[in-house]
Amino acid sequence: MVVAAKELIEKVKAGERLGQEEGEALYDLDLMTLGELADGIRKARYGRKSFFNVNRHINPTNVCKDICKFCAYSASRKNPNQYTLTHDEILAIADEAVERGAKEVHIVSAHNPEVGIDWYLGAFRKIKEAHPELHVKALTAAEVNFLAESNGLSYDEMIDRMVESGVDSMPGGGAEIFDEEVRDYICKGKVSSENWLEIHRKWHQRGRESNATMLFGHVEKRAHRIDHMLRLRNLQDETGGFNAFIPLVYQRQNNFLKVEEFPTAQEILKTYAISRILLDNIPHIKAYWATSTVGLALLAQEFGADDLDGTIQKESIQSAAGAASAHGLPLEEFVALIRNSGFVPVERDSLYNELKVYDEE
Repeated sequence: MVVAAKELIEKVKAGERLGQEEGEALYDLDLMTLGELADGIRKARYGRKSFFNVNRHINPTNVCKDICKFCAYSASRKNPNQYTLTHDEILAIADEAVERGAKEVHIVSAHNPEVGIDWYLGAFRKIKEAHPELHVKALTAAEVNFLAESNGLSYDEMIDRMVESGVDSMPGGGAEIFDEEVRDYICKGKVSSENWLEIHRKWHQRGRESNATMLFGHVEKRAHRIDHMLRLRNLQDETGGFNAFIPLVYQRQNNFLKVEEFPTAQEILKTYAISRILLDNIPHIKAYWATSTVGLALLAQEFGADDLDGTIQKESIQSAAGAASAHGLPLEEFVALIRNSGFVPVERDSLYNELKVYDEE
């Protein structure tokens, strides 16, 4: 099926939904045309607002039973420095984060077979007991799958335990690329695409919200990215539970995925723009600066993205593969970067309620 550029542009401007072939054809449009289309959608929703939150990433263990070729964080591969934090150490990090103004802790770990389910869930309970107002975003669908399988629990039972332990929302990690052939190559043994979607479906059915990610720029094709987005769109039509879609740019250092051609900035910006066009039912597109760099994430705000994640304070997973996110960004610098890029900084909570609009001074 050959899709004419003029017809494609007219469909986007008319707000018509695009399918697989049309989504792939969007990549053939020039960058500025795509950017104009995506920016029009973004501005109609949010004007010049760019959202962020004051958060702290906590990565409590790097011991992992899985062997994902793209991962530089897992201690079972090139990193010999294994660690697993105690509950007291995790709580101390949360305490410090709250003192520094964090409204959210984003907790993602490896799949550690040496600790029990109480180590994972107990940490969330202790944080909630100490800081009931703090939003706990925790356990990717991959972690949920690992804990359910290793403890003989159904997904429903596992999710109910998460809720009881104080988990407020789920991050979008573990999605990688939904195409099973690609998935089998880059993360064999990890949660299947079908089960990733099912876990989020069950989470949404409980009235809870989550994010969705896509790891791109490695061995996948453009068609795989479009397929990934459309599967998310289908689930969102059913549940309405996704807050944001986060295209994660593959980080190339210290891993075993042999990638020789990396995406250009133009390819990355096109992917942001296309995600804004295709995902008409997911409110926000996040340019996660930890994987795209701050500069490109800010530029992505002109190409459909409206969110940059947050201050982070500290991050271990992406930085292990070369991202410049190990120590986060100070709030004042974050606000200034957004403002200097011509956008209005808006501090939000984890569910996108506006907390503070930083007007021009």
